[in-house]
Amino acid sequence: MRVKICGLRDAASIAAAAAAGARYAGFVFFEKSPRHLTLPEAAALAVGVPVGVAKVALTVDADDATLDALTQAVPLDMLQLHGHESPARVAAVRARYGLPVMKAVGLAARDDLAVLDRYLTVADQILVDAKPPRGGGLPGGNGLSFDWRLLEGRRWPLPWMLAGGLTPANVAQAVRLTGARQVDVSSGVERGPGVKDATLIADFIAAAG
Repeated sequence: MRVKICGLRDAASIAAAAAAGARYAGFVFFEKSPRHLTLPEAAALAVGVPVGVAKVALTVDADDATLDALTQAVPLDMLQLHGHESPARVAAVRARYGLPVMKAVGLAARDDLAVLDRYLTVADQILVDAKPPRGGGLPGGNGLSFDWRLLEGRRWPLPWMLAGGLTPANVAQAVRLTGARQVDVSSGVERGPGVKDATLIADFIAAAG
């Protein structure tokens, strides 16, 4: 099981995630989020991420100028596109920056799976998340889950990651129902908005398997 701890904001949380066995460290670059980092903050944190833990930058409908500044300032291993990026935009970002791209797709009903399929030939990984509430300000990190049975028995030709409302208490069930081999958590290991808890991080990774 490969676990991504997203929305990391301090060195202690990064250390806790790495010590517990996280394989991805997620940094958020979205000003409306309580987990948002400035470029100098992220650059300072990134150099402290241990070897073997992939540094992932979450952006939302970012333009080239924004991504240029981000990739020049922060040493990254992957870009996570969490907005309304089209398949063509995903392909363009992947080509421009030479980094693996993970595209987030929100699910609420079976019809949403068709949207996911559009990205299978242009992304390196897919993040299957809960669709945000209508009119909500955040595309992810809302602590919402979806009906995991929508993914039961489904397989795709590229790596995918399960997200959306996961906690230490429910991640084992989510993995069992979906067959996920990668999971992503943010609010589910926090003691307050944007404030990670080392014990919850360790409990989550242990429960995920």
